Amino acid sequence: MLSGRSKLWSGAWRRAALCALLLPLVLAAPAAQAARVVVFGDSISAGYGINPAQGWVNLLQGRLGKQHTVINASLSGETTAGGLNRLPAVLQQHRPDVLVLELGGNDGLRGLPLAEMQSNLNAMVRLAQAANARVMLIGMALPPNYGPEYGSKFQQVYRAVAKQQRVALVPLLVAGFERDLSQFQNDGIHPLAAAQPRMVANVLPGLQPLLRQH
Repeated sequence: MLSGRSKLWSGAWRRAALCALLLPLVLAAPAAQAARVVVFGDSISAGYGINPAQGWVNLLQGRLGKQHTVINASLSGETTAGGLNRLPAVLQQHRPDVLVLELGGNDGLRGLPLAEMQSNLNAMVRLAQAANARVMLIGMALPPNYGPEYGSKFQQVYRAVAKQQRVALVPLLVAGFERDLSQFQNDGIHPLAAAQPRMVANVLPGLQPLLRQH
């Protein structure tokens, strides 16, 4: 019969032996792979009116570090129709693991049909998924002068697409300051440089699970 001290040493020996057996498996486990993230948006993501280095997409690269690569394929003035035409070439060129889709704002500002906007977003999500990219959709809001009914229907488009295509959704890129005009340029549409970190904070919680899947 083992004494208390003998039992203690016996247990410690077994734990040490188990660690020795498991250590090679731990060391052999693959590290998290680097992901290529393509942000496909309009002037909000292109950094209109500010130094692009201060834009939220560039700041996102800083937050993610060197492990992941962030590519900004955004174009000022882009609509969902323009994005749908441009996306195949972007997918072929950059081969993203994650596509961050931030389009629709110009459709709303121009009063384009919301059904067409929804159809274009759906088509872009399907194109990205066919190219083996995970998709995160980012929603926007229209200025108050467009009216609450149209504004509500506009935002509903993003929720409908995300639900139908089963993709991650950031409901509002400018959440937390959307009604604070002091955070926007004189046009009331494009955020100032000081507001860009807040947009990164809105995006990261939805993006990080997609990076972990990679």
